[in-house]
Amino acid sequence: MKWKKFRIKTITDAEDIIVSTLYDIGLEGAQIEDKVPLTALEKEQMFVDIMPEGEQDDGIAYLSFFVEEETYAREQDLLRRVEEELANLRQFMDIGEGSVAVDETEDIDWINNWKQYFHQFYIDDLLVIPSWEEVKPEDEGRKILHIDPGTAFGTGMHETTQLCIRQIRKYLTKDTVLLDVGTGSGILGILSLMYGGKRVVGTDLDPCAVPAVEENLEANHISPELFELIIGNIITDREVQEKVGFGCCDIVVANILADVLVPLTPVIVHQLKPGGIYITSGIIDDKENVVREAVESAGLEILEVTYQGEWVSVTARKPQ
Repeated sequence: MKWKKFRIKTITDAEDIIVSTLYDIGLEGAQIEDKVPLTALEKEQMFVDIMPEGEQDDGIAYLSFFVEEETYAREQDLLRRVEEELANLRQFMDIGEGSVAVDETEDIDWINNWKQYFHQFYIDDLLVIPSWEEVKPEDEGRKILHIDPGTAFGTGMHETTQLCIRQIRKYLTKDTVLLDVGTGSGILGILSLMYGGKRVVGTDLDPCAVPAVEENLEANHISPELFELIIGNIITDREVQEKVGFGCCDIVVANILADVLVPLTPVIVHQLKPGGIYITSGIIDDKENVVREAVESAGLEILEVTYQGEWVSVTARKPQ
């Protein structure tokens, strides 16, 4: 299938109003390109494999909309309507250049387009590699994790995931039953099984986690019987809590936002065995004290706090 791409050159201050205006005439799903740096809050909310820092913000933005060629053929006046809407906006606000370029583009694989950015890498002595790349001869003897996140979170590239991996390896035993809250692609649970853990229970809000975990278990030759995935909110859903079980987990790992860890911690403490280990991450550095207070208020003893970049992991233990 071929698409028509409308690419509008504007300014960052006009992004939202242009997207909203063109939405009303049937153009949806805008692709926004600008150089606006992420705020601390946005970094926390987007901690999934954040791209490196970009160029200095120049105030310029490009908004791209995609329309199926057949749809465009039925509506030859679409370009005129876009230009009219931009002209109307220009009467009461600055939209910069406001030019529109129309190009034809081949079929776009929206689901798999991200793969160009994900390549094999190392976490200490572990090689993480996607299915579309080959293991190099020099890595043949290395511990290897095959991971394809698909539409679910988790490649292991982000600092928060790496902090969790190191803590899991430190406290894992052959008898460990691990609960992974917000399991995503299943990377943390799968690694715990690869390093000798006994069983994993994962919870996630997103049903996309189901095929992602299934595929990654298969890619790493791990029996699906060792990994139980439950879709639902463990903070508020009693049924999910009961499915996981109370006082049955040796390790609970939660690589989530600090604002989620605060309400999660007093709930999740009941899933831990006495003496169980609670590993948290996804915490931007200025939220460290907030998570510390939540952990201590839940009656857990903080064992250590580890850092990587601007991210923090708090590891605690439930009293015996």
